[in-house]
Amino acid sequence: MTLIHTEVSRYFQYVTLSHRWGEDEPSLRDVEGHRIYGMSIKGGFGKLQAFCRVALEQDYFWAWSDTCCIDKHSSAEVQETIGSMFTWYRQSALTIVYLSDVPDTGSLGNSEWFRRGWTLQELLAPRTVLFYTQTWSLYKNITPSNHKADATILDELEKATGIESRFLTAFSPGMDDARSRLQWVAFRRTTRPEDIAYSLFGIFNLHLPVMYGESAENALGRLLAEIVSQSGDVSVLDW
Repeated sequence: MTLIHTEVSRYFQYVTLSHRWGEDEPSLRDVEGHRIYGMSIKGGFGKLQAFCRVALEQDYFWAWSDTCCIDKHSSAEVQETIGSMFTWYRQSALTIVYLSDVPDTGSLGNSEWFRRGWTLQELLAPRTVLFYTQTWSLYKNITPSNHKADATILDELEKATGIESRFLTAFSPGMDDARSRLQWVAFRRTTRPEDIAYSLFGIFNLHLPVMYGESAENALGRLLAEIVSQSGDVSVLDW
């Protein structure tokens, strides 16, 4: 029974994609009922196909992308997704980070990926991460099974994010170092202003209502109020 459980668990391990959204990203409705490799290769469709190929090359049969694995027409599903996103990345066997603006000879830290709000939890949550350049080549051809375990890349990540390696390699969601966690996102941006607060829910292990259409100030105010309520740390009001 132990062997069966191990094999079944291994079969259903999945890979997550972390990336910057671009033009023509496929939605759930775009891909439902279609073979991925039979679709257009333009824009986000080609990216999705390349991601699936890389996942298969890494010996995984299941792949998850935020572009097409969420029904964005369902407000209930969007709410659940935002509340569960950190856990989904944490439970993935591997997260593939696609740096569309980093050439094969480029530097990881120059990517806009490090200046987007949602990618912060996509960096911290997974235990195993591999970075790929714009040509879908492994970053600097460094081939360990986990770039978070590579000293050279870890040093680059520290410099790019200002986050200590101990958080990058073994992050726990919650209220510890709350002010520092807020500072990590200070120079990041989101397309929808209120998302800068929502993107932090998983990092603080909070489950708050998602109210698209509210101002960023209101969303952050609700977030800060909950952090102070749970942690008692009023220093977060001056982050």
